[in-house]
Parts: sequence; structure tokens; C-alpha cells
Amino acid sequence: MMKNFLTGRRSALVGLAATVAGVSVALTGLVHAQAQDCPRPPQMDERFCDRDGDLVADAPEDPSEWIDPDTLIFAYTPVEDPSVYENVWGEFLEHMAAVTGKNVEYFGVQSNAAQLEAMRAGRLHVTGFNTGSNPMAVNAVGFVPFAMMASLDGSFGYEMEIIVRADSDIQSIEDLRGRQLAFTSQTSNSGFKAPSALLQAEFDMIEGRDFEAVFSGSHENSILGVVNGDYEVASIANSVLTRMDARGAVNKNDLRAIYVSQTFPTTGYGYVYNLKPELAEKVKEAFFTFEWEGTKLAEEFGKSGEEQFIPITYKEYWEVIRQIDEVQGVEYRL
Repeated sequence: MMKNFLTGRRSALVGLAATVAGVSVALTGLVHAQAQDCPRPPQMDERFCDRDGDLVADAPEDPSEWIDPDTLIFAYTPVEDPSVYENVWGEFLEHMAAVTGKNVEYFGVQSNAAQLEAMRAGRLHVTGFNTGSNPMAVNAVGFVPFAMMASLDGSFGYEMEIIVRADSDIQSIEDLRGRQLAFTSQTSNSGFKAPSALLQAEFDMIEGRDFEAVFSGSHENSILGVVNGDYEVASIANSVLTRMDARGAVNKNDLRAIYVSQTFPTTGYGYVYNLKPELAEKVKEAFFTFEWEGTKLAEEFGKSGEEQFIPITYKEYWEVIRQIDEVQGVEYRL
């Protein structure tokens, strides 16, 4: 009796094992099929697919997942005084409304984190993310950049500068040792990621060991902080300094650069990945048909040589930024 019981028990276990193995194989096959159906770069959030290999999230295949809001929400990258830029972007937003047939509202974001969270939560549809935030926005919240500002000859970009007051005793990068360096935010390219990587690679200087880091929140805050003596040194985008000088917010002769980087791409403009494709195309049309001449946008951004929107791809134009992130071990997770 016991032998028959054990034999039956073993048979049942063998059968169960075979069933489990079969389920495991089936699940493995399903996961593999799903992975094949929804490929994505390793850094991209699992909510998104990138079937065409352009490194940005595809629009959902199911039309029920598209969004088609009555009001498009637009935000410019965080600045010291969002109200100033609400006025600057006013004529452009009127043009976008006319092209898309939608109401368009300006959203004055206070930080890169707030901007990212707003897009992830579906409260932000069209925006400009700063250079360093683009990879995070693309991979973590489904941002699809397609445009950038440039001069009329097609040239674009800005340099990261490490600045001090003109009368500072700091004359070189080596003089930073033991001092405090003001960054803007950890998602900023020129305000954190690029200077951190370059200081380590070129001067073997590491935050926490060779200098102390503080964060101002924006390039404007960092620039004004150095001018007013709140910070000894700051890392900033020189395009922001040029615009502030042109509108009289600061006098750039009061400052001096002790380091100037290579040229980087500027703010990338785009939309959230699940915007209805026809609407997304209208948004792109609005950018590329906007007439700059005589507008407040031209007045403000023309100060740093930006006079038109040009088409870009994230895969090509942000390659150097992704390389900096890789060196820094940045993960695109919120």
C-alpha cells in the first residue's frame, strides 16, 4: 500500500513538474514575444516602446491610448521669473493655437523635477526641456523632441562656462580646490553634468573631495548669485548670461570665465509621446511655420543668436550628452 502511495505521489510530482515546466516555457515564450513586439533601449521606461530604433518612445498603437486635449499646456524650461517668459512666448502660443485649433496655455514650471513630473502625469503636452534634462525626459516620461532654436545660418548651441566675479582671486580651475561651486540642478547639462564630468576627466577634481557643491535652482540664480557675492563660483550656460546681459539684468563685464567648454545643443522642444499623432504633426507645423521677425521671441532669444526653429533628432543631436551621462553613471529614473 505504501509503495503504491509513494509511486502515485512521485507520478503526481513528476506531472506537476512537467506542468510547471510547460507553464515556465510558455511564460518565457510570452515574455520573449512581448519583448520582440515592444523593443526599447535599456534605459527607457518599460511603459514605452521604440520599434523604429530612434531612441524615443513610439506613439501607442492603440488609438484609445492617444490623448487629444481641448487645451494644450506648454511650458518653457524653468527660469528665475516664469512670468517674463510667459510674455515672451505669447505670440508663439497664439500661433500654435491657430495651427492646431486648440486652446494653448502657458505653464510656468518652477523646477526641472516639476516639469518632468507634469509630463509624466499628463498635465504637460508640449515643452522645451533643457539640454541635460532631455535624456531623462525622453526615457522616463515619454518626451519626443523634434526642434531646437538656431541662428539663420543653421548654427546652434552654447558653451558651459565656470564663472567668477571679475575681481575674484580665483584665476584658474585649480583655485577651486577647497572652495564651493554653485550648480543649478542635477538634471542640467551645463549646470551640473558636464562640469562634473569635465572637472573629473581633465583635472581629477571630484565633488565632495576637492570642492563642495551647492545648488541654486537655475542658471539665472547662479549668475545673480555670483554677481551679488552669494557664490564664489558657478557653472552656467553662457547663452543665458548673454540674454540677461542684453536685457540689463546683469553686466557680464562684472564676471569672468575660468573655463569654457565645447559647444552643446540647446533646449530641445517636443511633445508627449501619446499625443494624438495628427495633433502632434500640427504641433510640429506650428514650430516650423512661426514667423519670428518682430516678435518678443525674436527680441529675447535673438540676444543669443537664436532666430528660428530647426528640426533635430534626439538620437543624433544628444549623443554627446548621453555620453556624458554614461561617464557619470546617470540612470534615467525618476
